[in-house]
This record gives sequence, C-alpha cells and structure tokens, in this order.
Amino acid sequence: MELTVGPNLFFWSAAQVRDLYDSLVSAPVQRVVLGEVVCSKRMSFWTDQIPPAIEKLQAGGKSVALSTLALITLKRERKMVGDLLEMGLPIEVADIAALRLIPEGTELWISPLVNVYNEGTLRWMAKRGATRICLPPEMPVESIATLARAGAEEGVAIEVWGHGRLPLAISGRCYHARLHDRAKDNCQFVCGEDLDGREVDTLDGQPFLAVNGVQTLSASTACMAHQIEALREAGVQALRLSPQTGHFADLCQGYADRIAGRISGDELVAQLLPEAPGGRFSDGFLHGEAGAEWSGRTAAE
Repeated sequence: MELTVGPNLFFWSAAQVRDLYDSLVSAPVQRVVLGEVVCSKRMSFWTDQIPPAIEKLQAGGKSVALSTLALITLKRERKMVGDLLEMGLPIEVADIAALRLIPEGTELWISPLVNVYNEGTLRWMAKRGATRICLPPEMPVESIATLARAGAEEGVAIEVWGHGRLPLAISGRCYHARLHDRAKDNCQFVCGEDLDGREVDTLDGQPFLAVNGVQTLSASTACMAHQIEALREAGVQALRLSPQTGHFADLCQGYADRIAGRISGDELVAQLLPEAPGGRFSDGFLHGEAGAEWSGRTAAE
C-alpha cells in the first residue's frame, strides 16, 4: 500500500505552502496532488509556488498531478482548467463538470469529491481516462472491496481517505465570510485565520462540523491507523493524506511505518493525536457506523 498527499484544502500563506511541499520532497509518499480545490480567489496568493514545487517533487521521485476546483462556476474558473492542461501533468478531477473541458486521452485522477459509488461509474471513468480513483470517504469497507475488484479489472488504482478532516460538501456561499458578517465578494480572506478550518458547534455546544470558506468538513480528523489491514485486504492500493498544520512530513512517515509494520495502530495514534485538528479521531464510515465514531477504544482493549 502506497501514500498519496492530496491537495491542501486550506488558505495558507505562500511561505507555508512552499514549506509544505519542500518537506514532502524527502517524505515517504509516492505522489502529490497540487492545486486549489476550494476557492479560486485564493490562487493568486500562492500560484507562483506551483512550478518550483512540481520541479522539486519530481526530482524527489514523486508523481505529481494538478487538481481542478471542486465547484467550477465562472468563466475564469473554466479557463483555469485549460491552464492546468498546459502543464502536461495528470489532472485530478474534483468537479465532474471539468470533464467537458478536458480532451480525451488526458490522464485523469478522480478526487474523493466526485461520487464514484458503483462499478458502472468506475468503468465509465476508466474509459474516460481515469487511472486512479480516490473513493468518497463515507464508503464502508465492503463497498470499497467491490470497487477495488472492479478497479483491478479496469487497470484503475483505488485510493481511500487515510487521514485528515473529511470533505463533506461544497457550496456557492462562503460560510467563513458569513460568520464574520462579510459578503462573499468582500470576504477579506478571513478563512486564512483558521488554518485547519473553523469548528462549528451545535446549540448544545457539541462539536459538529468544521467550515473552510465554502467547504464543509468533519469536526474530527479521520484516521485509518487501526484500519490498515482491513483496507489492504479490501484491495486498496493507496491511502490519501490531507495536509494539515504541524509536522506533516512526520505524519507521512508515521503512516509509512504503520503500513510497513514497524509500528502499531496505537503507536501511530499516540504520535498523531496531539496535532489532530479537532483533537479527536474518527473512522466510523468504514464499518457502516456514524462517521464520527472511533474504533480506537475497541482496538486498544
């Protein structure tokens, strides 16, 4: 089982973005996805970091792909897809509408934001050029195994969400701007104040979700530390790790050690929990439970 680093979902400074990708050059990951997924307004702040990041990552032996936006609504956003094509790298499709803008024959990776829930959809994606599919994070392991078998028949590698706040929804409205009584067009990039997203509680004060601009995320951090064996048995070929603040390259190393059998699930949890956004882990979707459930207590008993 390999490791893929997904696109950074948050609004970080150019220096923070540069430091992230510099740290991944020697990290034990096989591939990295770059690009803006959530909000096209953010791109101008760090777009100049993409070419040097690609060069360094490829020199470090990583495969690199470029992601589309998760919600393409404007003419300039459609043009951005064309700009990605000019770079000659695989394109990760985060919005199915992007396929209308991508020529046949382009190598495609499919984002977990695209709903690939059955074999028919997977086979259609394969015919359209998909070589990798990261499945939506709410799928149980039995469904993952079914799609992994179909992927093997079609020559499509199957990934699952390995670590990070789960991407649950994308909207045309900006939650972050509204929280600060600002219009979306005059948001003043307030999402940059919450580098791992901003938690939202219920009226009873229970952590419920996290918001990231126009994106809704889980409040807890999904963690597959106790699920490596089940996912390997299901035929999963790669785990996807989503960037977060803290020592992210160490997080990647921890998962590499866990996959190789050098550490246990409990040891990986102990290593990663202190820096987990939200302060807690979850993996409930994998076994058909509520997504916020966590198997850690059972695994430790």
